[in-house]
Amino acid sequence: MSNFFLLIPVLMHAETFAFGRNEGSGEGYGDAEAGADNHYSPRLDYSSQRWCHTLSLRNGQASCRSPRGGHHQSALGTWCQLSCDSGSQLVGPSAVQCLPSRRWSRLAYCRQIRCHVLPAIYYGTFSCSDGVFVDSRCDYTCNPGYEIEGDRSRTCLENGKWSGTEPSCGDHEPPKITCPRSRVKLAAPGQLSARVSWDPPIVKDTADTALPDVTLTGPESGSDFKEGIHVIRYKAYDQARNKAACKFIVRVEVRRCPALKPPLHGYLKCSSDGNNYGAVCEYFCEGGYERRGVATRVCQFSRSWAGVAPVCVMLEINTNVRTAAALLDQFYEKRRLLILSTPSTGDQYYKLQNIMLQKAGCGLDLRQVTVIELLGLPPREVGRIKDRHLDPHVIEGLRQAYRITRSYFSMVLLDRYGNDHERFITPTTPEELFSLIDAYMLDEEERERLEKHRDYCD
Repeated sequence: MSNFFLLIPVLMHAETFAFGRNEGSGEGYGDAEAGADNHYSPRLDYSSQRWCHTLSLRNGQASCRSPRGGHHQSALGTWCQLSCDSGSQLVGPSAVQCLPSRRWSRLAYCRQIRCHVLPAIYYGTFSCSDGVFVDSRCDYTCNPGYEIEGDRSRTCLENGKWSGTEPSCGDHEPPKITCPRSRVKLAAPGQLSARVSWDPPIVKDTADTALPDVTLTGPESGSDFKEGIHVIRYKAYDQARNKAACKFIVRVEVRRCPALKPPLHGYLKCSSDGNNYGAVCEYFCEGGYERRGVATRVCQFSRSWAGVAPVCVMLEINTNVRTAAALLDQFYEKRRLLILSTPSTGDQYYKLQNIMLQKAGCGLDLRQVTVIELLGLPPREVGRIKDRHLDPHVIEGLRQAYRITRSYFSMVLLDRYGNDHERFITPTTPEELFSLIDAYMLDEEERERLEKHRDYCD
């Protein structure tokens, strides 16, 4: 082979081969010496410049030193130091000698260093600059949607091993998800919600062929949505559990008219939410009052109410009756009565109570209380409701029905059914009177309406 040469055991220095004396010469040795050793050993010839074949080391160099000196690279006894180029490894001895047998003492050659073949990686590949030889660089790439985890390249080292560690391709890229556009839906007349539908989101993933798992946060498509803004969220997970998310808004609008105010001494009953498109509101008046104007109003698409708001006016009490029963029937289930009696308009209790009742007039109206006054003694006794006078027979009927004396100041509070609820023989403040009425004579609906209008008299 051209890249190695034959080596045999190294001999001693050339002079050791020249023992005894030259044939036919008697110099320096006696007969005894001749008899002692008659072996013939020819002298080696150092004059030949090419005793051994010239060394040729592929992928390496030989640095030689000859006994003759100079550039005699293959003379007998020449020593050569062997070395290999980078990327090659010396197989055999690092030094050889040219022997008398015309061969070099041993065989040696330079073998190229190789690294093992790199294994394939999942979801990726690699390319090498010089195969598996020293200094070959292998660069790794991953399939779309995957990223290198570890060293991006490895190099074959002179020790026959690859640098770094084997990388892998990991899926770190989340899927792509596109939600539908946000939308606005108008509720139908008389409705406070709307049914809203949409197409499912578009989901793609560059790494996985299978579609990612998609989860929804919020109502499903086709659900009824109440008035307001609703955020719909979608999340998508690929096989590596990478997450992508998107969201859009569903807004349901309910067209509304300005909120209606109930009339003074009246109230409203409305359908739906009271002021939404299509809602119908009906006006009612409290006991002792009657409605003047339209009974109902409808909230229109234009966000305005149809018609004009009615008003509640006090009932026209007919005082031209001759019996107390005829008078009381007009208040039955409609108004409460506060009957005040005094023997004289100059009575100090009456004067004080009259001042307080005048100040409490608004609060009495809110509580549906009508004041009847029985003033003086016969034959000048007067009965009146504000400025309207009552027949003497009515006065006498009221006194007898409720046992009202003419001798001293007193007040009788009647409920809406004409029942005697409370009596007073001394003046009472509006606050005490209102507290009594609010606690014992109003139903729940009346209390709610009173609470809404409590600041009306301020």
